[in-house]
Amino acid sequence: MIVALQMCSGLSADANIEQFTQQLQQLPATRPLLVCLPESFLVFSKSGQQTLAIAKQIDMYLQQLSNLCRQYDIWLAAGTIPIATEHDKYFAASLLFNNQGDVVAQYNKMHLFDVDVADGTGAYRESNYTQAGNDIVVVDSPFGKIGLTVCYDLRFSGLFSALQRAGAEIILVPSAFTTVTGAAHWQPLLTARAIETQSYVIAAAQAGLHENGRATYGHSIIISPWGDVLSELANGTGFIGCQPDLNRLHAIRRDMPVQSHQRFREHLL
Repeated sequence: MIVALQMCSGLSADANIEQFTQQLQQLPATRPLLVCLPESFLVFSKSGQQTLAIAKQIDMYLQQLSNLCRQYDIWLAAGTIPIATEHDKYFAASLLFNNQGDVVAQYNKMHLFDVDVADGTGAYRESNYTQAGNDIVVVDSPFGKIGLTVCYDLRFSGLFSALQRAGAEIILVPSAFTTVTGAAHWQPLLTARAIETQSYVIAAAQAGLHENGRATYGHSIIISPWGDVLSELANGTGFIGCQPDLNRLHAIRRDMPVQSHQRFREHLL
């Protein structure tokens, strides 16, 4: 089973881990279980400098997450965690832990949110402190082959096509969409990516008004390879879940083999 947790993360990493731990205690007893967290779940700072400070002491938080995986016997897709780089920046890293607490994959967010939005924040310049990643990541798991993305990556269909060609059956999209862009584009983009790649799309989101002054859209959602909304949580904190049917996924791909029909493969990522 796969569940997506919706959170309203604040400035304190310790408080955010406590919020996550409390939610863990409410989850189904089904195992194996993959728990997906939203972008910036560990710390949702007021500035890149504050996030960088957390990145420089990240090891103790990674150990706490590893311990929780073992304690609750879960796989964990840990949204994004800031991992310091040698350039005084950090990767917005999406880590996948197994139920032994080992990190089995790390995806560093490729597409950075340098945009202007008509909301209370106005201007977002993620690249000031975040270093973009370069590598696509697909990893085997008890749930299927998992492809990793983060938030703004959702707008770049070439990445999703590359993940599908690399074998992805389930694509994770941990996010912290703004309320403005979320209301306009969130579900249409997620549905399109699921249909295009004929994959399950699991999008765990931040929701509500945060201590840093930002407002996020919420609407965590799970979409099938046919584009059906299997579960959604519009507002507040909590979780949604599904049991992926990989037999149905492969039947969809067999009956409508769109990837083999793709004539622009060489132009995609």
